Amino acid sequence: MRLDKFLGSCGIGSRKQLKEYIKNGMVCVDGNVITKPEFSVDPTINEIIFSGESLTSDYKEFRYYLLNKPQGVVSATKDNHDKTVLDLIDIGFDNNLAPVGRLDKDTEGLLIITNDGKLAHRLLSPKKHVEKEYEVHTARVISDFDLKKLEEGVDIGDDEPTLPAKAFIEDVNGEAVLHLIIHEGRFHQVKRMLEAIGNEVTFLKRIRMGGLVLDPTLAPGEYRELTDEELDLLK
Repeated sequence: MRLDKFLGSCGIGSRKQLKEYIKNGMVCVDGNVITKPEFSVDPTINEIIFSGESLTSDYKEFRYYLLNKPQGVVSATKDNHDKTVLDLIDIGFDNNLAPVGRLDKDTEGLLIITNDGKLAHRLLSPKKHVEKEYEVHTARVISDFDLKKLEEGVDIGDDEPTLPAKAFIEDVNGEAVLHLIIHEGRFHQVKRMLEAIGNEVTFLKRIRMGGLVLDPTLAPGEYRELTDEELDLLK
């Protein structure tokens, strides 16, 4: 791969910064100063040193980020009008990073960003039945009858009703908040499910995907790399 792309995968800096670092002689490959960003390297073979420190052990083919998506940001790699979730992540080269699935523009919460296409496919495949849990604030109180209908599956205007879900109420500071657990990913599914029972979503937040739970220390817009333990939960 190109030298500048390798440095980007190590999180060294932006594309512009990387070109300057290389031009200024801050990078050595196998003991030789390299000043061309396009120089080809193999991190499994070459010893690559930046500013006196070896980077070879820092190289990762795949990167996995846990983002607490804020409202007002779209779950896309590029958008001509709105800020995207990738605009929130400063990792130099994007390494073909992409969000795993989508959250609506006005929805907050857990979103995985990765360049591991196989893992993304597995997490999104309906056949894998990966659970997605949402915290749902509603315009009207959810009754036991409503919970039963959500759990049985409702007609949201598609060819088939939604698959059976799990639904329960949690008391949050005196407010009855719905928790809805689904393993499908239909367009606007949670909102449409609530509309199907005569209610309306006023706030929506994804708090879990599979065994991965949203880190409560991450404020909306903040992110961090997944730990090895968290990655094991997903895999």
